[in-house]
Amino acid sequence: MKIRVLGSAAGGGFPQWNCNCRNCSGVRNGTLRARPRTQSSVIVSGRDERQWALVNASPDILAQLQANPVLQPARAPRDTAISGIVLVDGQIDHTTGLFMLRESTRPLSIWCTDSVYADLTRGNPVFGILAHYCGVQRRGMTPDGSEFAVDGVSGVQWRALAVAGKPAPYSPNRESPVPGDNVALVIGDDGTGRTAVYVPGLAAMEPTLWRALQAAACVLVDGTFWSDDEMIRLGLSHKRARDIGHLPQSGPGGMLEWLDKLPAGTRRILIHVNNTNPILDEGSPEHAELTRRGIEVAWDGLEIEL
Repeated sequence: MKIRVLGSAAGGGFPQWNCNCRNCSGVRNGTLRARPRTQSSVIVSGRDERQWALVNASPDILAQLQANPVLQPARAPRDTAISGIVLVDGQIDHTTGLFMLRESTRPLSIWCTDSVYADLTRGNPVFGILAHYCGVQRRGMTPDGSEFAVDGVSGVQWRALAVAGKPAPYSPNRESPVPGDNVALVIGDDGTGRTAVYVPGLAAMEPTLWRALQAAACVLVDGTFWSDDEMIRLGLSHKRARDIGHLPQSGPGGMLEWLDKLPAGTRRILIHVNNTNPILDEGSPEHAELTRRGIEVAWDGLEIEL
């Protein structure tokens, strides 16, 4: 099984189009040692590397497709290696890219929970709009750890686990979240039995997810903010990281404390990194702290094999 990172940044990408924080300004003018990144998405393949599952469809999907020729095997006049799409939530930065796939020659096969389906049919009717183009074949996905398979992606087992988070602002569940608004994906290789956990949005660690992380060979976890008050200190928001559904890396109970408790052999990767996060600066003390702890920062094009 292979996992390839298409996009490793949070919503808005890095640099963000209208942001002049130290990170964004520095990467634009070349004074910061950092890589530009597109918005969060990964692809997964099993036995056949001509068939991939797309996990989340970001607004940067067209650039990501062009940067990854493996997704265009050119077996027919119109062709793609994307066999199916799996959504971890209904957020705009994980679903807008679906519009860019409207030229598909067949309905898009999309795995999502019931609550995400509600988001994308009522709050933000993406599925209804796509019905006027290629159409959507919605496939059910329960957030209770039940196994499912993505058609065409052989040798890979999938499980979705409900996690603490915030549904999208347009979600019918915005003020009363329900299990399935946000999920972690446990992705396993049939042959080796090894698993990876992908959870780009996480507000708090809960027992079921923690057990999955402890059993995994590789974890790709929420790396949005370094500190809980990051956006407040920069004058960019009045909300804390936890207020918008993201567990910060630093501080008591932060992501770094949890990652330190994982088995020594677990590969630990932060993904969905916000443009304000100092870990993007490869010369920063925060980046050095991650290196000391053996924690990686995902970058576009990173490939993981289990």
